[in-house]
Order: sequence, then structure tokens, then C-alpha cells
Amino acid sequence: MLQTLEVAYGPQTAVVWLARPDVRNALDARLIAELTEVFMTLGEDSAVRAIVLAGRGKAFCAGADLNAMRRSAQASEADNRADAQGMATLLHTIYTCPKPTIARVHGACMAGGMGLATACDIAVAAREARFALTETRLGLIPAMISPYVLRAIGARAASRWFLSAEVFDAAEAWRIGLVHELCEADELDARINGLLGSFMLASPDALAQAKRLIRDLAGRPIDAALLDDTAARLAAQRATDDGREGIAAFLEKRAPRWVPTEQQ
Repeated sequence: MLQTLEVAYGPQTAVVWLARPDVRNALDARLIAELTEVFMTLGEDSAVRAIVLAGRGKAFCAGADLNAMRRSAQASEADNRADAQGMATLLHTIYTCPKPTIARVHGACMAGGMGLATACDIAVAAREARFALTETRLGLIPAMISPYVLRAIGARAASRWFLSAEVFDAAEAWRIGLVHELCEADELDARINGLLGSFMLASPDALAQAKRLIRDLAGRPIDAALLDDTAARLAAQRATDDGREGIAAFLEKRAPRWVPTEQQ
């Protein structure tokens, strides 16, 4: 039984709700473990084609739980390392999930919350959302979340926000690439539903392979090895069932089989 999350299923979709609104969905060991398990399960569920990560209450995620932070201050280095590894595993599980993932961001999105948002493929934020990487003010560093935040905003912007630990608004988050879209809070679900509808038009297998393509090619030099790699990937994809179906559907001027019908 989940104690820190709620999972709501829609037509071929799932919304994973962080459900600790009394502490602004702060991250503790149980929440991290449950999120990891849920994303692993949903990633393997053929009935789910896209996943939304959202927060109950007034915030998306305010970062680390205060009680967990108190315990970490008294814990050994080995225990702290094991605790940190749990968060690293969670973020990697979200990042490598074969399904498209969307972060639904409102209210506070701080520290580890920014890690969750940037580990997702797409982030849509309410205009009132606020962001911060506050670790340095606590004598810490944003270590586990850094690969995902850096992927989103780049090293130059990270220099500003990692070092200053200032709070910044959603407009700045959009400007630096942390979030993809901004809207009013009451429009969040409509915007996200539009994205989910777009995913339903694409082959689930092609979406998974496109995600892998991004992960594998980002930052690589454009050389002969890369050209061979991309040619091999396309050739392999054309030979898949979805590749053949997509081309056949296009030539026959019909919807491919993965597009939901009204009956579904």
C-alpha cells in the first residue's frame, strides 16, 4: 500500500501524485522508495503510454524533508551515502523510463523537487511557481540532481543558481530552459492533456527509442562513428513492427494501430 503517493489512471496514462501536502511534498526515504517502485512498475506496464508527475496541495515539491535532514546530520558517512544513492536511483529511474514523462509544477519546486522536474522529459509550470537550489546555504551541494538540472539549463545558468541559492520565478525557469511551458494554474491540466494527446499519436516503441536516442547522442561529437550509429538505429527501427505499420498507415492514408479509437 502506498503511503506517500496516489496513482490515478486515465486512458493509457497515469498521474503519479506526491501526496504529502502537509510538508509540501518534501522528500523522505519512504517517498523516494515508493516513487522509484511506481515508476519502475509504470515503465513496464504496456497499458500505460505516458506518465505525469504532480504534487497535491500548495506545492510540487519543496525539497528534502526536515526530519530526514536532521537524521542525516547525525548519520555516518556510509549511511548518508546509502541515502543519497536512493535519490540517485530514483532520478535515474525517471530519466530512463521508456514512457514520456511530464512534470506538472506548481507552487514551490525546490532542490530535490527541481531534480524530479528535470528528470522528466517535459516540465509544464504554473506562472506562480517558484524555484531554488538552496543546498549551498545549508553547507551542501546539489549533487544527485546536478546531471538533470545541468541537462536542462546548462553550466552557465547553473553557475548562477547553484552558487547564489536564490529563489527565482517561473518566467526565469522558462527563459533558462528549466520548464518548457508556462500557464495559469487552472490551465495546467488542459495543457498537459494536450501533450498526452500528442503522445497517443506516436508509436510507443518509437517514443522509447527516441528517448534512448537523446540519452545516447547528447554531447557526442558528430563523427563517422556517430553517423554509423544513427544510420543503424534508423535501419533497425524501420524493420520493427511499429516501423512497418507506421509507413504502411501513411501510404494507405489511415491511422496506425496505436492511435486510440473512440471506442477505446
